[in-house]
Order: sequence, then structure tokens, then C-alpha cells
Amino acid sequence: MADAVPDVPVPVPDAPDAPDAPKSAPVGVTLRELEWTDLPTLAGLEQQLFADDAWSPQTWWSELAARPRREYVVAHDASGAVAGYAGLDLAGDTADVMTVATAPTHQGRGVGRLLLGELLRRARAHGVEAVLLEVRADNDAARHLYDRAGFEVISVRRRYYQPGDVDALVMRLLVTKGEA
Repeated sequence: MADAVPDVPVPVPDAPDAPDAPKSAPVGVTLRELEWTDLPTLAGLEQQLFADDAWSPQTWWSELAARPRREYVVAHDASGAVAGYAGLDLAGDTADVMTVATAPTHQGRGVGRLLLGELLRRARAHGVEAVLLEVRADNDAARHLYDRAGFEVISVRRRYYQPGDVDALVMRLLVTKGEA
């Protein structure tokens, strides 16, 4: 079963190369587990954020049904609006980041770092040795987030994202077991 996420600001782990990383959640932003009632909002945000790569409502239902192997967390602001969301697939010694997304009105405020930090905390708590993800080569904001967290490019999937022939970068972070 997924770890409970308190409805209070959660500390963000510092990335080793990011001394200016925030020591706590963005002001007014809290985390909680994804609920089925979030799915219409997330599907709408997917369209805004990812257009051709957006997950459909059916995909979201499949992801929610894949618990406990899949864990999803939602960030929301003081008004209750969704500030972002993230998901992790726990598969033994390796975990895969399924998604990290920040609502347009909350971008650049540390929400993505908060969400990624929570995914990494969960991976460590489950004894994962490596966390993998793939990111569009042209997504500079996401690449910066992952670089600062210590992820490294391990391979490239040429012309993976269509339309547009955009490469996917496969990235990996080796994590220390037991740290949470």
C-alpha cells in the first residue's frame, strides 16, 4: 500500500549540486495521494501541458488501477487548486518516474522539485537502487530539474516523440537504499 502523504508542507531533499535548493515546500503547497476525483483535472492539465503526448482519461484510470505498484501524489495550493502531480512505478530494485507535471500557474516556484523529491523519498523507502525516467530532449525545464537532482543521461531514443521527431533522453539516478 502507498505511503500516506501528510497534508502539510513536506521538506524537499537537497540535490547534491544544488546548494540553493529550497529547504521546504513552496509556500502554501501541500501533498496528498492521488484520488479518483482528481482524474478530470489531471486529464485537463495533461492537454495544456503535453498536447500530443497527453495521457487520456482512460490512461489515468489504468494508472490509478495499477496501485500499489504505481504511486501518485498531487500537490495543491492553499485554495485547493492542483499545483502539480507526479507518479512512480516501483518495480523491484528499479523505479520509473511515470510523470512530473506542474500547472502553468505554479511553474518556476519549486513545485516540480517538491514532487520529484517525494518520488525519490518513496523510491528510497522501498529499497530501490536506481530511478529511471525519460524526458523530451527539448524540455529544458524538466531537464534542468532532473540534472539538478543528480540524474544522468544513459541513452537516447531517437525520434521517440511524435509528431516532431523529438528524441527521448533516458536518465538514471542511483539512490542509496534506506534513506527517506
